[in-house]
Amino acid sequence: MARTTVEKNISYDSGKKLYYVNMDYGKDENGRRVKKTKTYKTKSEAKTALKEFEADKTKGQLVIPKKTTLKEWLDFWMENIVKPNKQLTTYHYYKSMIDKYTVPLLGSIPIQDLKPIQIQKYYTQLKKLSPNTIRKHHDMLHLTLGIAVKQEQILQNPVERVEPPQKQRKEAKFYDLENLKKLYEVVKNTDLEVTVKLGGGLGLRREEICGLRWKNIDLENKKVRICEARTLAGTEIVDKDTKNRTSNRTLGIPADIIELLLKEKARQEKNKEYLGNLYEDSGYVVVREDGKPYRPNYLSGKFKKLIEANGLPPLTIHGLRHTFASVANAQGIPLFEIGKVLGHSTPSTTGMIYTHMFDDTHQATLEKVAQAEKAE
Repeated sequence: MARTTVEKNISYDSGKKLYYVNMDYGKDENGRRVKKTKTYKTKSEAKTALKEFEADKTKGQLVIPKKTTLKEWLDFWMENIVKPNKQLTTYHYYKSMIDKYTVPLLGSIPIQDLKPIQIQKYYTQLKKLSPNTIRKHHDMLHLTLGIAVKQEQILQNPVERVEPPQKQRKEAKFYDLENLKKLYEVVKNTDLEVTVKLGGGLGLRREEICGLRWKNIDLENKKVRICEARTLAGTEIVDKDTKNRTSNRTLGIPADIIELLLKEKARQEKNKEYLGNLYEDSGYVVVREDGKPYRPNYLSGKFKKLIEANGLPPLTIHGLRHTFASVANAQGIPLFEIGKVLGHSTPSTTGMIYTHMFDDTHQATLEKVAQAEKAE
């Protein structure tokens, strides 16, 4: 039998013995009216459902039903939000995560149907990755689905109801002063000496060392402006600004590093004169014999081979930055001042990274308290 109208937006099919509720969501972004019909066994259930729907609609707590999958949403988010507003390195990092893991495991699910339990299982499926890497997947999903809420694609962010993976504190490797001096002897008069001294003597990041240009060094006044970085975005080399506003900083240069830089500049001028048109005057400080800047990963590999060849403890170029902080701390320099040299965004960042590294037993603090107590 045909359906008969019971009241506005509710009809009854006596053959199927079901009540049909017509729910009008309004118009979508293309101006098309979107309606959805749901069935209920009793008139009371139908009236309650319609009442709740109208109340949610009035309060703006509805989203227009769509079949947009997580893959489709991620494609939109990456191209229209991440790409125009984030660093290229961030874009490539997200893309790698999404293409390799997120799309294969969750991509076909409509975002309006995505449940917290599916996301929780997704983290379990990533168990071969490190906990910190899994946490980055969590942060990425939380961010993109948060934007989906703001843009009225979903009503709630399901990631907010998921137990996030716990971050693990990384134990950074660094040298004490004795090993640093050994390293300085090993690299003396080699093509890695400038890299090592900039990392160990000024606390620069690898990308800051690779991005340092002569135009930002004032040899006469012994100052250097750290304002550029050179790094990888996928397989592409990217020149960009430093990590954040506080990473853009001016540092004084110790006399021994000034001497080394003068020596390096003279070497490059000699190579330029010798090679002529074959020399690439790139303007970078850390370059090959022909003036071309090193690829960051190649420089890291070159440094690793040097460490291994000389039987020194394992260390990365970034470990030189930690070594700088360690030596500075051993000289009694407050972490706040160390953080300013390193270009940390806040003092808490410095404390979070280094406090546990430099005094796990808190021995110095305990001895000072004991001395004070004895004095009284």
